[in-house]
Amino acid sequence: MGRSDFSDDASFRKNAENYLAHLLLQLDEIEFDEFEPRHTPGSLNIQFDDGAVVMLSLQTPTHELWLSANYTAWHFLCVGGVWRERESNEAMLDVLNHILSEKMNESVELV
Repeated sequence: MGRSDFSDDASFRKNAENYLAHLLLQLDEIEFDEFEPRHTPGSLNIQFDDGAVVMLSLQTPTHELWLSANYTAWHFLCVGGVWRERESNEAMLDVLNHILSEKMNESVELV
């Protein structure tokens, strides 16, 4: 896979934080009473009423977003404007939509 789109830590943080805020806006539109998404500096946490947590966090030294859910972790680099898993090349939105769709028992299509 290619190098990250970001040449420095400041541009990474700015773009990644904007992306997390963009995801939060979409999550807030989902009509599902059993979860609470929260964006704090450096992370987006999706807390479910059953105690499950889906978390995206900035990893500034590597310019990655790390996703943690269901005792699994993924590491995403933004290359060509798309966040992709550094090992499998899967798009982050595909992984995140799958996790959320399974958890909510309905189709989730974050863009």
